[in-house]
Amino acid sequence: MKTLAEAPDIAYRPIGILRSPFRDIQGMPIQPVGAIGVAGRVEVHADFAGGLRDLEGFSHVFLLYHLHRVTGYDLVVRPFLDNADHGIFATRSPKRPNPIGLSVLELAGVDGTTVHLRNVDVLDGTPVLDIKPYVPHFDVWQAGRVGWFAAKAENAGTYVSDDRFR
Repeated sequence: MKTLAEAPDIAYRPIGILRSPFRDIQGMPIQPVGAIGVAGRVEVHADFAGGLRDLEGFSHVFLLYHLHRVTGYDLVVRPFLDNADHGIFATRSPKRPNPIGLSVLELAGVDGTTVHLRNVDVLDGTPVLDIKPYVPHFDVWQAGRVGWFAAKAENAGTYVSDDRFR
């Protein structure tokens, strides 16, 4: 196993920019379930327009994005849904070694290079790394364990972010 110093650098180019009503991290929904009905869009760079072909046939998409307002990372965090500390990889907290966000969002349509979305829980101006179709036959599992989220997940629709991960 290579050490961190020996690991190769990885670089990604954004495929577009996400537009949403959320201009500040504080007060944003922490998951799409807390953003029901919130509209947003991805403005895809023209170079990648051909990749949108056939996307409109799906009801939902995975959106992968760079959490561009997060600086640094912590390996142990106190997430929004709990008052106890947890390892970063056991949370969905944004202050990660690689600040990559993931949301499953409703696809409302594709218009040219614009992908219209619903239930958007992402900050305006966020660089989008990828869009992937959500396919229930591939992506739905009956989870046997959800760790510390078991008693907390139902609260995700009512919590909003604060300044703890700036």
